[in-house]
Amino acid sequence: MVWKWLGALVVFPLQMIYLVAKAAVGLVLPAKLRDLSRENVLITGGGRGIGRHLAREFADRGARKIVLWGRTEKCLKETTEEIRQMGTECHYFICDVGNREEVYQTAKAVREKVGDITILVNNAAVVHGKSLMDSDDDALLKSQHINTLGQFWTTKAFLPRMLELQNGHIVCLNSVLALSAIPGAIDYCTSKASAFAFMESLTLGLLDCPGVSATTVLPFHTSTEMFQGMRVRFPNLFPPLKPETVARRTVEAVQLNQALLLLPWTMHALIILKSILPQAALEEIHKFSGTYTCMNTFKGRT
Repeated sequence: MVWKWLGALVVFPLQMIYLVAKAAVGLVLPAKLRDLSRENVLITGGGRGIGRHLAREFADRGARKIVLWGRTEKCLKETTEEIRQMGTECHYFICDVGNREEVYQTAKAVREKVGDITILVNNAAVVHGKSLMDSDDDALLKSQHINTLGQFWTTKAFLPRMLELQNGHIVCLNSVLALSAIPGAIDYCTSKASAFAFMESLTLGLLDCPGVSATTVLPFHTSTEMFQGMRVRFPNLFPPLKPETVARRTVEAVQLNQALLLLPWTMHALIILKSILPQAALEEIHKFSGTYTCMNTFKGRT
């Protein structure tokens, strides 16, 4: 028993060195991208914003079928027509992911009409954009139901079949605000932090499930109508991401089977700073960068 324990103690650091070296090589040498030609992709919140760009990107990279979920039929219909014009089979369903029974019923309809979903992209989200005391209770609940619990329901609806097929991928379009919250968006930050924990637990839980993986994407502020009016102090130094860039990098992460993607790469520094700096210093960074007041001019879509 002692020798076995000592052996494991010796092997473990060697495993760590190997895995770090392997990851470093992967950054330099181009990796083989996953073929999407047999994959059926479902994107929640797929009618506009990042969701629309994700549909374009998956279609452009050869996905077999694309399914769009959302609450606004006009946007869903427009995006569906655009994807069909690209030569990819596309369908849309009106579904509020915050409604558990609606998710399960619509998922059943998708399986009957389209077939098995092998890539699920949880992209749907809302933001109330107010402080706690200024927030309406129903609006706070709406954010949690759509941004967090909706991912529970969609994943429970489609993951079992992925496990049976030993082929599947769960994707979460999250936000860097899951790791570093800001004032004025307490509903959004809380829901995204919860969704991050959900995906972290899910990713670890899938380690012994062959063929099924997960990807969490944490982008910086993205220039969509959802966060219209949000302003940082140095926009030239910290420009908002383009939604097409987020979509492209997300699909690449799926094809590379990358578990975590921070956009841009400089956000890794944020994680390090939060780990080593005292709270007073972090507060000064928020004030200096303008994130402390960035939601004061918020006019986005809820």
